Amino acid sequence: MSSAAAPAKASPGRAVLRTETRLFLREPGSLFWIIGFPVLLLAILGAIPGFREPDPANGGQRIIEFYVPTAVVLAMIMAGLQAMPPVITGYRERGILRRMSVTPVRPQAVLGAQMGLHGVASLVSALLVIVVGRLVFDVALPGQPAGYVLALLLAIVCALALGAFISAVAPTTKIATAIGSIVFFPSMFTAGVWLPIQAMPDLLADIVSFTPFGAAVQALDQAAAGDWPSWSHLGVAALWAALLSLGAVRWFRWE
Repeated sequence: MSSAAAPAKASPGRAVLRTETRLFLREPGSLFWIIGFPVLLLAILGAIPGFREPDPANGGQRIIEFYVPTAVVLAMIMAGLQAMPPVITGYRERGILRRMSVTPVRPQAVLGAQMGLHGVASLVSALLVIVVGRLVFDVALPGQPAGYVLALLLAIVCALALGAFISAVAPTTKIATAIGSIVFFPSMFTAGVWLPIQAMPDLLADIVSFTPFGAAVQALDQAAAGDWPSWSHLGVAALWAALLSLGAVRWFRWE
């Protein structure tokens, strides 16, 4: 006598991912700052007439072209510094991670889900920025797609690793938010939000190129122009990602 097969139960990891996804989508503030704000910033900057005109001082390029990779990286900064650390430290502060450590659902599942969700949101924002830049401001699509994708992935890993590091060293949500805010503004500067890296004095641009987001923006800009990103920029981003990841693993606490 045959019997109907019992429906397979979802794995604990998948259940956590579904739950975290629902919670993530219920945070319109985080979604706006990660996905909406970079696109809005690009639109505001593109509305400045001078930014849409070729500039002989920049080799005939328009300033708006410099801001596309900056807006792409800005979404990752928002995700890594402003959105993710308060969530993870909040789980630790409320004892959620400690309680999960004695169940089949390991705390690593929550961390993986959070990093995955914020990474996907950053990719969605990057795609929207590129599309808006192309359709609204006639910014050319990346001329070196493979190099652009590589630089993009490294930038996301850097941002999430930095967010994980902040989550590791901050004992409470308030401290995580404070640290994220302190690091946020220098990160915006090195990404070229207030002044494009190409317009910075040579010495300052060289210094910025050793920061994770400065290196990432320059790698994206080179790939957008059709060149393979400089291995020095890719190497700097990869090194920061590795160091921050090691630091996060070293100092992370479940309770």
